[in-house]
Amino acid sequence: MTRVPVAEGIFTWPSADPQLIGSRCGACGIVTFPAQGSCPRCASTDMREQLLARRGRLWAWTTQEFPPPSPPYDGASGDDFVPFGVGYVELPGEVKVEARLTDADPDRLTQGMDMELVVVPFRTDDDGNEVVTFAFRPVD
Repeated sequence: MTRVPVAEGIFTWPSADPQLIGSRCGACGIVTFPAQGSCPRCASTDMREQLLARRGRLWAWTTQEFPPPSPPYDGASGDDFVPFGVGYVELPGEVKVEARLTDADPDRLTQGMDMELVVVPFRTDDDGNEVVTFAFRPVD
């Protein structure tokens, strides 16, 4: 089965050590994710692609117990839906990223715990490809 990213330009793919693709403003230095063409802080268009750190710390989290609205959600629904964790991971010196978490058990997640970027299966597309997305998992 061919593996394809959920969207182009979000993370490096294929890669054994994937990284999120963000941008840094050349004028004020703010880092954004996903990459943007203009700065949300100073409105400069001097934005440069920046590969983001693979590790960070869990800042806040919750669980998604029901399928989000579709569109934009394009994953499993009904009896096939499996609850998942979602949270903010702070990448040091860069940005807080909202992301899927590989763990949905709130008793196993703690504020400040170390997290690492991984690529996980999301769904199968109409052509039979495995669509993958990014997530963060606890570092043991």
